[in-house]
Amino acid sequence: MAVPQFTTPGVQIQELNAFPNSVVPVATAIPAFIGYTARADYKGKSYANVPVEITSLQEFLLYFGALDPSDPSGNTPLPDNQQYKPIYCVTPVGKNATQPADIVGPTGQGYYVQPDPATVYYLYNSIKLYYLNGGGTCYVVSIGEWNTTPTFKPFAPTTATPNLVNTYVSAADLQVGLNAIAQEADPTMIVIPDALLLTPGDNAKINGLVLQQCSTLMSRVGIFDLPGADDPDPTQFMNQVILPFRNAIGLNGLNYGIAYYPFLMTSVMDPEDIDFNNFGGSSKLAPILGNAPAVTALLGQMSTATYGAPPPGATTPSVTQVENALRNTLQFYQQLHDFVLNDRANVLPPSGAMAGAYTMVDDQKGVWHAPANISLVAVNDTTQKMTDALQGPLNVDAATGKSINVIRTFPGKGVVVWGARTLDGNSQDWRYVNVRRTLIMVEQSLKLAAFSYVFEPNDENTWSLVSSMLSNFLTSLWAEGALVGPTPASAFSVAVGLGVTMTPDDILNGIMRVAVKVAVSHPAEFILITIEQQQQQAG
Repeated sequence: MAVPQFTTPGVQIQELNAFPNSVVPVATAIPAFIGYTARADYKGKSYANVPVEITSLQEFLLYFGALDPSDPSGNTPLPDNQQYKPIYCVTPVGKNATQPADIVGPTGQGYYVQPDPATVYYLYNSIKLYYLNGGGTCYVVSIGEWNTTPTFKPFAPTTATPNLVNTYVSAADLQVGLNAIAQEADPTMIVIPDALLLTPGDNAKINGLVLQQCSTLMSRVGIFDLPGADDPDPTQFMNQVILPFRNAIGLNGLNYGIAYYPFLMTSVMDPEDIDFNNFGGSSKLAPILGNAPAVTALLGQMSTATYGAPPPGATTPSVTQVENALRNTLQFYQQLHDFVLNDRANVLPPSGAMAGAYTMVDDQKGVWHAPANISLVAVNDTTQKMTDALQGPLNVDAATGKSINVIRTFPGKGVVVWGARTLDGNSQDWRYVNVRRTLIMVEQSLKLAAFSYVFEPNDENTWSLVSSMLSNFLTSLWAEGALVGPTPASAFSVAVGLGVTMTPDDILNGIMRVAVKVAVSHPAEFILITIEQQQQQAG
C-alpha cells in the first residue's frame, strides 16, 4: 500500500476495504428471438437486424406490431386480432383422395383445410406464449417484414419436404439476425421458431449455426423445435421426424442444444382472431358456403366490412358483425372456424413456451433446478400422445446421445414438460439442461468478476483476493443448493498460486491461472421405489 505524503499538521483518516470484491451472478434467462415481424421500424428509425431489448408483449408491439392507419400519430399498434392474419385454404376432397377430410359439409362433401404457407410465421405467437409462461426480459431481432400477400396455394406435404415451407423465409435472413445477436452479451438462449419454415437442408444449416455460436461464446444455449412435429404420424414419427432431425443436427456443440417434441395445441389465439378474412373473403368462401339468400347477403357485406366499431350512422357493418352473423347462420362455417382455430392456428412449436418456462423456474427456484415436471400455461394438448414406450427412444439415444425432451399430457396435471436433457445425452458431464446452464452462469459470473483484477500485480496478495472472492460466491451457491456436498469444501474448490496452478513462466508471461472445480446438482431423473412386505412381528 502506498504511503501518503503529509505536508500539513493534523489528523488524517484512511479507509481500508475489509472485504474483497464480490461476484455478481449474471442473468440466466434472457432469450433472443429471431424472425419476421409485421414491421421493423419505430418512430421513423429502422430496427431491422437490430437486437431490441423488450420486457412485455406491449413493448414488442410498439417496435414490431402492425400499426393502426387511423391513428394520426402513426404509433398505435392494431388490436391483437388484426396483428397476424394467416390464410387458410378450403378445398373439396376429390373422389380418388387417399387422405380423410378435415371437415365435412352439410351435404356430405368433405374438405381439406390447410394453411397458405406464404402467410404462416411463428415468431409473434411464440413470443405471446413466452410471456404467458412466465417470460420477462428478452431480445428480439426482426429480420424483416413478413409477407402479407397470399398465394392461396394450400400446404401439400411431400417426401422431400414433409414440413410446411414458407418460400418467403430465408436462411440468409436468419443468419444475418443470428450474427447480430452474437454481438450482444446478455442473451442466454436463442429461439428461432421461424427456422421451421425453411427446407430441411436450410433448417439444419441454421440449427448448426446456432450451436456453433453457443459453443463459441459459451454463454447461451439453443432451444430447438423439430420440423414435422406439427402433425406427426403416430406410427412413423421416428423415421419421419426424429431420425431426420438427429441426422441433420450434426455432432458439434451438442451440449449447448436442447430439443423439444412435439408441437403444442395452445389457446394463444382467441376466437375473434379468426374471421372470414383468414379464408380469403367472399371470393373464396362463396363456392363452399352455398347461395342461400341469407348467405349471399353476408357474402356481399364481407368486401365492405371494416374492423372496429363502425362510426355512428354508418351503413357498412363491422367485421365482427358479419363474422358473428356467419357463425350464427351457418353451422358449417362455425365448424370451419373452430377447426382452424384449434387444429391449425393454435398449433405452435414449443420453443417459445419453454423459454418462458426456463425464466419462471430460474426466477422461482434457480437455474440449477431442471426445467421439467412443470405444466405449461395456455397449452391444452400436444400434437401426439406420448407414452413411456414412445418416449424411451427419444430420451435415451444409445447410439448418438441426441436426447429429445418430450412434452406429455398427464391426467390432473395438464400438459407437462417431461424431459431435461441436452442433445449431448451420453455425456456424464453435460447430459442435463440445468447442469449445462448452471455452469454457464458460474463461468460467466466468474469471468466478469475477474476483470477487475486484470493488470493487478500477479502476486500472493492478488491471488488471495481472487481466491476469497470466488470462494465467497461459490459458498453462496452451495448454501442455495446449486452445488452438492455436506460442506463447502466438498462442493467446490478454488486453487491459484505459484506451484499450484502457475509456473514461473506463466507469471513472466502475465498469465494468472485459477482452477475452479464445482459439484453441480443433478436432477433425480429416475426414481426407483422398492417395496417389500414385512412379516408381522410377534407380541
